Amino acid sequence: MPCRATLRGGGGATRGPERWQDIVSSIESSPCAPRGVEWIVDAQGCDASRLKQRSVLEPLLHAVVADLGLSIVGAPHWHAFPGHAGVTALYLLAESHLSCHTYPEHGLAAFNLYCCRQRPDWPWEARLADVLGARRVDVRRFERGATG
Repeated sequence: MPCRATLRGGGGATRGPERWQDIVSSIESSPCAPRGVEWIVDAQGCDASRLKQRSVLEPLLHAVVADLGLSIVGAPHWHAFPGHAGVTALYLLAESHLSCHTYPEHGLAAFNLYCCRQRPDWPWEARLADVLGARRVDVRRFERGATG
């Protein structure tokens, strides 16, 4: 069923700042207000050989999706760069997206996960240390949308 928010402040043709404040306030307090969460994750000091292997990275990304109860839409897109360069992966999710970019020459893997609804935190530090040999993992979590 589509979400329908009721605007506070009454009807009428008022277009002044007070009317817009009412509209914004109404949207932010609505149960339908967009409230997403985004993680930006940098894994440093990774094993360079693992950062070039789709066979290592693909199960890791599938674990993120499965553990958080996300839904992949279509086939994930993968690109392996030539030579000693890394890979890029992009997963379109019903909830938004998951991406991974690796830089073996710098021992770095960068991840971005955006979900349009709240999700629990995923154990990025432990999993990236285990799978990629990361010595340092920086996880930044952002509340997106109307946070009321």
